[in-house]
Amino acid sequence: MKTITIATEWIKLQDLLKFAGLVETGGEAKELIQAGQVQVGGEVCLQRGKKIRPGDDVLFNGDHYTVGYAD
Repeated sequence: MKTITIATEWIKLQDLLKFAGLVETGGEAKELIQAGQVQVGGEVCLQRGKKIRPGDDVLFNGDHYTVGYAD
C-alpha cells in the first residue's frame, strides 16, 4: 500500500488521484471514477467528491493507496 501525504484533514477522491500523479487532469479522474474504475474501502465509488481521510483504502489500477498527514 502506498501512502499519499496531505496537509489537510481530508482530500476529495478526484483530487487524490491528481495529487498522487495517477491521472493528469481532473476530467480524466472524473471519467475513471464515474466508469467505476476506483474503489474505496473495497467498494466501487462513483462519487468524485468523496472525502478520503487517513486510513481509507483506495484501489486504482491494481494498486492500493491511503492518505497520511504531513508531520
